[in-house]
Amino acid sequence: MATVTQTLAVRVGSPELQKLLARIAVGASERERDGIAPHEQIGWIRKSGLSRLRLPVQQGGGGATIREFFATLIALAEADPNVAHILRTHYWATEQHLIAADPEFAGRGLGLIASGAILGVGFSEQSSRPAGLSFDTAFTPDPNGGWRLNGTKYYSTGTLYSDYTQIWAAAPDGRIAGAIIPVDREGVTVEDDWDGFGQRLTGTGTTRLDNVLVSDEEQYDLGDPSEPQPPSYLPPFLQLYLQAVTAGVLRSVRNDAAALVKRRRRSFSHASAPQVPAEDPQVLQVVGEIAAEAIVLAAADTIQAVFESVVDGVPAAAAALAAQLATAQAKVAIDGFSYATATKLFDAGGASATQAIYNLDRHWRNARTISTHNPAFLKASAIGDHLVNGASFPANGYF
Repeated sequence: MATVTQTLAVRVGSPELQKLLARIAVGASERERDGIAPHEQIGWIRKSGLSRLRLPVQQGGGGATIREFFATLIALAEADPNVAHILRTHYWATEQHLIAADPEFAGRGLGLIASGAILGVGFSEQSSRPAGLSFDTAFTPDPNGGWRLNGTKYYSTGTLYSDYTQIWAAAPDGRIAGAIIPVDREGVTVEDDWDGFGQRLTGTGTTRLDNVLVSDEEQYDLGDPSEPQPPSYLPPFLQLYLQAVTAGVLRSVRNDAAALVKRRRRSFSHASAPQVPAEDPQVLQVVGEIAAEAIVLAAADTIQAVFESVVDGVPAAAAALAAQLATAQAKVAIDGFSYATATKLFDAGGASATQAIYNLDRHWRNARTISTHNPAFLKASAIGDHLVNGASFPANGYF
């Protein structure tokens, strides 16, 4: 288990937080270009207490609201979108335990997080089954007590950098169960085999589970997936997280666009201001078109309302529905301009902007990769079906 070496100093808006973000930003482009995994940067986050941002102050956390959390996340993604994305499942696990009705489950998970541990996840699998609460990975009873866990998880974002991983798998009698186990336990293998063209350093690779021993205390029941699922703000939280990372990418696009225009000394002969690119209104339009933060924070407010409505682990259905709608709309809106905006850097900079030394293509690659987690056209269809026909939204973490 990780051990905290200092009290949390990186509270929202603190000078210490700004210093940490600036430190993480240094070399982010070069790390991505050269394939240098940000283990050191995650270590800084663990030590500083940023991983405990949502824990109550009395539990050693920062006591941040949902809105404050997402504002901080956008700033972290501006510094390094890989680092921000790595922590997605850790912060999701934090929310999961903050609202848990079972005090033993909540206490164990929050205790790990308060200790400074980073939590990854093993959820998604590559199989013929539709994405959702259906798994080939399975728990089987061990004759000597406890359970054995076998299977393979893919897209294990962040687990490569984590101290523990939370595995969801099939359990006897058609149920599903979870367990939070150390990543260095015998039989757990975390592979750095993610080969996507964007978000290359997120550790979104394979987790193999070979006869892993899980104690009864570590396993927890997640119910029968065929039964109706209770309302939750966890899926909207997971999805809005991605839009916040995209908003941070777009901040970096803005920063790089401004720097690119400032350093240019030549424009096109047919440009509006052919002598000085920094005075060309069409170039300035590219720099000024970038907006996503307000969309994310507005949706974050709806999630805060759901969080505040939770009773015995279950939020108010109307509040949860409002958060689902708001986060789905945020996804569709931001996808509508995010990666297209990232390409406009090259309109502002011309051919010289494509030089590898600037690594400006990373913004488009990262934004486009983030957007693939769930296609915008499916979100838009679900929104339309809900608004026109009153249809429910899918009850899973992929929506």
